[in-house]
Amino acid sequence: MTLRSALVRLSPIAAALALGLTLSACSGSGLVATRTQGYVIPADAIQQIRPGSSADLVRIVLGSPQTTSTFGNETAWYYVETKVNQTAFGLTTIQERTVLAVYFDRNNKVVDRAVYTLQDGRVFAIEQRRTPSFGEDRTFVQQLLGSVTNS
Repeated sequence: MTLRSALVRLSPIAAALALGLTLSACSGSGLVATRTQGYVIPADAIQQIRPGSSADLVRIVLGSPQTTSTFGNETAWYYVETKVNQTAFGLTTIQERTVLAVYFDRNNKVVDRAVYTLQDGRVFAIEQRRTPSFGEDRTFVQQLLGSVTNS
């Protein structure tokens, strides 16, 4: 067998191997990334929050809440953790959402705590608006036309 005939036989195998390595590099971590948005809720921190605890202790253990609400004399603090899958093309899908709710009485003492997930069917409106900064409130075309007319 000559060297040339050996290379002709091995070239499809080498091409298949190169294609396989290229595709394996793109799968999994290459095209889809899993990341956490919001607050990461540690299990040991949840165990430290018990009825009768003060709001100061909750703030020390969990930090500032992502959002709060008031119902009559009671207040609730919410910590939201969302795990999302994001593709290389910018498409985002929610994989998992966990909401830790800590309920306080009028004396700022913990009355109860609860953990809600997507399976619980609780709907929490998360504010998506952003505070506009200078230049973001106009589109590119508006900025371009504004710079031409102001010159």
